[in-house]
Amino acid sequence: MRNLLLSVATVLMAGATVAAPAQSAQLPKGAAHNIVLVHGAFVDQTSWKPVADILTKKGYNVTLVENPLTSLAADVDATKQALAKQNGKTVLVGHSWGGVVITQAGDDPNVSALVYVSAFAPDVGESLASLAKSGPATEGAAAIHPDEKGNLYIDPKVFPSAVAADLPAEIAESLANHQLPLNHTAFEAPVDKAAWHDKPTFYVISTKDKVIAPEVQKLFAERMKAQTTDVAGSHASLVVHAKEVAAVIEEAALVK
Repeated sequence: MRNLLLSVATVLMAGATVAAPAQSAQLPKGAAHNIVLVHGAFVDQTSWKPVADILTKKGYNVTLVENPLTSLAADVDATKQALAKQNGKTVLVGHSWGGVVITQAGDDPNVSALVYVSAFAPDVGESLASLAKSGPATEGAAAIHPDEKGNLYIDPKVFPSAVAADLPAEIAESLANHQLPLNHTAFEAPVDKAAWHDKPTFYVISTKDKVIAPEVQKLFAERMKAQTTDVAGSHASLVVHAKEVAAVIEEAALVK
């Protein structure tokens, strides 16, 4: 999976990554220097590589969290370990399931802002399972099924169109066939903290998302009083629209 996603990022960023001029490594005065990126279910941390490459070239200290996807507690612990290594203000970013994780882990005192990218954003007492039931059914959500061990996958036949319709077909199919499962206990676990109540919050809404309906993303953002940005992308907008996503993260880094 790691090599596959690195290859995906390389293909998509080829010819698109702008070489940063030398002075771009000088961050704006007062900006958070640290960015911690939390990935969603079914993929690994390299799904953030296109965004990470952009931010690193601009001088940010970028950390990719490797979620075990075995439980909410385990993913929160992995994120908190990453946060503990940061020195100073940090922007914490989550995609998809990663939104649940940053909601719980984002109360760290170094976290200056939260960014949700096509992400679930629960309140205290809510779980991914309860959020999934509350919104309109989507093609992607309907295709999530457990295996005999209780691990959740998206039907590989549905994955390309539901999750990554704007990726090349062969890449989307490869991702579908190399999914990392999310344990069902993570799906059912409620958060007992909601950091967005106390942190400046940003939300990137993917208007062509077939996993989390765009109207549900908008509701999450409105409830959190988040500053929103729309991108015309699928659930994989963090890859396809990396430049726009990175720009929102940079905006969050400027929060005082």
